Amino acid sequence: MKQADFIKYDLYEAIAPAFVLCRDEVDPEDAAFSADVLIEKIHAMFTVWSSSRYYLTTADIRAIRQHLFAEARISAEFRQPPDDQDQLLLSLRYIKSTDSYAENRAGQSGDDQRKRRGAAGSGNAAKLADRARKLAKQYPDWKLLVLSRDAARSLTLQQTIERLMNEPEDLLDLIRLEEQKAGAAAASNIAVYGFHEWLRAVLNARVTDIPILIGKLDQNEAILPTYDAILIDNVQDFEPEWLKLLGLVLNPEPQGNPLAGDRAQTHSLRGRPRILSMNYRNTAQIAQFAWDFYQRHSALQDTVRSGSVDGVDIIPPYSTHRKGPEPVIARCDRFTDEIKRVCERIAYLRDEKSIPYADMAILYRVKDNYQFSYVDTIRRALTEADMTYYWATENEDAKKRLERAHDSIKISTIDGAKELDFRAVFVVNADSMPFPLEESEEKEVSLLYIAMTRALDWLFLSYSGESKFTAYLDEVLEQRSRKGKASKKMG
Repeated sequence: MKQADFIKYDLYEAIAPAFVLCRDEVDPEDAAFSADVLIEKIHAMFTVWSSSRYYLTTADIRAIRQHLFAEARISAEFRQPPDDQDQLLLSLRYIKSTDSYAENRAGQSGDDQRKRRGAAGSGNAAKLADRARKLAKQYPDWKLLVLSRDAARSLTLQQTIERLMNEPEDLLDLIRLEEQKAGAAAASNIAVYGFHEWLRAVLNARVTDIPILIGKLDQNEAILPTYDAILIDNVQDFEPEWLKLLGLVLNPEPQGNPLAGDRAQTHSLRGRPRILSMNYRNTAQIAQFAWDFYQRHSALQDTVRSGSVDGVDIIPPYSTHRKGPEPVIARCDRFTDEIKRVCERIAYLRDEKSIPYADMAILYRVKDNYQFSYVDTIRRALTEADMTYYWATENEDAKKRLERAHDSIKISTIDGAKELDFRAVFVVNADSMPFPLEESEEKEVSLLYIAMTRALDWLFLSYSGESKFTAYLDEVLEQRSRKGKASKKMG
C-alpha cells in the first residue's frame, strides 16, 4: 500500500509511521521513491544501530523471500481459463482454507479442483511440494499421494517435500521438530511416485491394465488403496484414462461438500485456474532477454498467454525487480572454443563469486552429430580443468540418481532441465536450434526460452555455427556494440 492509502484508512493508528515502509518508499520505480530516505528510515527503525557491514547471502535472500511470498503472487488481471492445467489437486474431502492470506489467494482448494499455470520462474514444483507439506501438516491423519509422469521428477519432488517437512514454519513447529529428532522419526503421510512406478509398486499393474482395473472398480470387483488427496504434477502429461483411475482411488467418504463430484467423471472436471504471472526466478535482465527472444520468434505469442505449447509453459513475466548482469552471448569459431569459454566463466564464478558447482548447469540440445560428440567434448574439457560434473541426462538411471545438493556441474539436455533452475546456466551449441529434425519450430522456440529461464543470476549462450536463432543473437550483439559506442561518445 502507498502512504496515501495508509493515511486514508487511518492505519497509522494501528502501526506507528516510524515502523511502516509503504510501497512508494520501497519501490525504485515509483516516482516518490528516494534511496536516501529509505535508508534513513530503516536506520531509524532500530533502537540500537550497528555500522558493521554484513551483506545478505543468497541463502538469506531466499529465506526472506520464502516468508514474504509464502506461495505465490497472483495477477489481478482477468484471463480466459486454459484448456489444460499443470497441477491438479483431487480430493473428495472438504479442505479448509488456512490462516495464511497468501495461501487463501494462491493455493486454497476448498472448492472444485484447483489448477495452476506458472510463468517461467514462478516455481511450480516448489509450490506443489509446499502444497503437499501444508496438507500433510493440516491433516496428519490423511493419506496423500503425489504423482508425476517422470520418475526423475518424482524423486526431485520427494526430496523437496522431505526438505520442507523438516523446515519449521513457526516456533511451535520448531519445538515439534526438535522433539521428533529426540525420539523416533515420525512417519510421513505423503507417498511420492512417478505414475508408472505407482502402478507397478502399489497396484502391481501396468498401463495396459488400467481399463481392466477401472472396469473392476466400477463393478466393485476390486479393492485398491485409497487416498484422501492426490496431487498431480504436470497433469497435461496424464492421459484421461489415468485420471479416471485416480478419481476412483480417492477416499469415498467425503466430509462436507465433495470436491470431485461424480467419481467416474473426475478426469473431466473443470475449475477456474490460478495464473502465476509474477517472475520470481530470474533477474530482470534474464527475464527480459528471454521474453524478447520469444516475442521475436513465436507465432503464438498472442495465444500462449493463457496456455502452453507442447506442454511447455510460456506465460510472459510481468514484473521482476531483481537486477543482475546482462546475459553473455559468445560467438566462437569452433565448439571446443565454446567449451573453453564456458570453463573460464565457471572458474570465474567459482573463484570470484563463490558460486558452487552445484549451482551451475551446462545445457545442450543434441548429444552429438555425425562428426563428433558434443557431450564428450564437454566432459573432456571439464575433466581437464579439474571440475566436478554429473551428466544428469545420460540415461534414466542417471536422472533418478540426480542429487542437486552434490557439488558438481550438471550437464543436461534442455528438455531434461525444464523443471530445474541454477544460479548460472550455460546454453552451448545454440546453433543446433531450431533442430532440423524437429517438425515444430514453435517447440524449439519454447525450449530455448525455457533454457534461458533456468538461470537465476547468470546466463551464458554460445554458438559456433549459423541458424535462425544465432542470427537473432548476432543482432543483439550488434545492438549492444552500437549502444556501447554511443555511450562512449556521450561520455
